[in-house]
Formats: sequence, C-alpha cells, structure tokens
Amino acid sequence: VRAQITQIEKFQQAVNTFRGKYGYLPGDIKDPEATQFGFAARGPYGGEGDGNGVLRGIYCIGTSCNDGTVPATGELGMFWVDLSIAKLIDGSFSTVTPNTTVTGPITGTSISRYFPAAKIAADAHVFISSGGWGGTNPAVADSYNYFNVVKATSIITPGRIEPVPSMTVAQAYAIDKKMDDGLPQDGRLLAIEGSNGIWAPFSQGFIPGDYDSDTNGPITSATVNPIYATDNGATLADTCYNNGHTLATEHYSIEVNNGKGMNCWLSFKFQ
Repeated sequence: VRAQITQIEKFQQAVNTFRGKYGYLPGDIKDPEATQFGFAARGPYGGEGDGNGVLRGIYCIGTSCNDGTVPATGELGMFWVDLSIAKLIDGSFSTVTPNTTVTGPITGTSISRYFPAAKIAADAHVFISSGGWGGTNPAVADSYNYFNVVKATSIITPGRIEPVPSMTVAQAYAIDKKMDDGLPQDGRLLAIEGSNGIWAPFSQGFIPGDYDSDTNGPITSATVNPIYATDNGATLADTCYNNGHTLATEHYSIEVNNGKGMNCWLSFKFQ
C-alpha cells in the first residue's frame, strides 16, 4: 500500500515538473511546440495533442472522435511516452503514436509496453483516463484527469482495457483513507475503472459495482447522483463497497471477510 501511494505521488510530481517546464500536460502538448521540444509530432484532431488540459484517447482516425476512456491511444497513451522521453519516470515507452488506434488483443507482458507496472499487485498497471465515472458519456463526464490502478487481461481494439480488480477492499480503503477521505464514491480517489468509466466491480463477472433499483436506480453514465445507490443483489462478499441497502453514503466493505475480497480498483484525480 505504501509503495503504491508513493508511486502515484511520484507520477504526480513528474506531471507537475513536465507542465512547469513545457507548459502542457504530458500527452497533451501540441505542435509546433511538441516537435520543437523534441517530442513526437502531434495529429490535427482532438485527442491527438490539442493542448486543452483534458487528456483523451482516440477511437477512430481522420476526425475529432475522442474520449477519455481509450488509454492505449492518443494523448492518454502519449502521456507515458512524453514522460519517458523527458526522463521524468523510470522505464521507456514508445509504442503509442498520437494518431493511431490499437489493433488488439494485446496480452501478457506486451501490456507493459503501453503502461508502467503498478506496485499494488502483480500484473497491475497504471494508466490514464479522463471524465471520471461518466467518462464514456460526454454529457456527464467531468473535466478531470485520473491515474488508474487496474489489472488488465488485455488491451482490445481500439485501445480499451479489459479490466479485473487490482486490490483488496482493505488495500483500497487504506489507500483512500491515507490520500483522501476514505469514501469510495467521493473526493479525489474514486473506486472507478477509467477505461470504461465504471464503478468498482463485483468479484464475479466484474459487473459495475454496488447498485440496484431500490434507491436511486442503476449506476450508469446517465445517473446524476450515484452516491446513494446500493448493491445489486449480490452477496456483500462480492462488493468493493456497500451501504447496506440504505440511503447512507457508500463505504468500503471492510466489515466483510476483513476486507480480503479482491474486489476493488481505484482512480486518482490529478492534482
């Protein structure tokens, strides 16, 4: 847990250093500045290096169709390329190009060509997203960028992640409490997976987590306020968080099996 916190803090420091030196977020730097500074040339469309401060990927070529949930493409993938070229992080990333989508699936160790390994668990990685829990729906997406800690079984066309939980409930709670407010759906840390803009999953089937229709209805990209949604009829052992079928704010399910369920992932809002 301590190592994962330190890693995210170092990545955030690298972002701030890059922005202070070049005037843009890594990945978001546009031309002609990008080539003048020795980085890869950027594309002409949104998500290919447009300098607007919101990191996005691309899911088609030749038009401005971009969103914050395609982490192996566009600005989201170039984030790691730019930081490694600037020598602000360990490792070397050069697979992503600003205006090319991914032809998947990409599996196994090849995933590490796109994203750095996370500290929390074997086969977990850190990738970038934007838009929060509404990332796939521009009408409700926020304007923040996130570090995401998630295990990925593969990268699929055009550059999305097939995710699985990367940490136990107890680990997620410890990180959230240390860095934020200890609440899974509030604050700087959120129990969402940015490649699909979905809340923390159940351990069985990885259904977007903890909701049903007995309070405010399903958590979807159209849900205005998901804070009071409750669990989806599964046992609490399958949840990252719950509110006990009440209108209470969600809390991490640390009371279930001592928080040992491998049910969580986390997204860390940029500072």
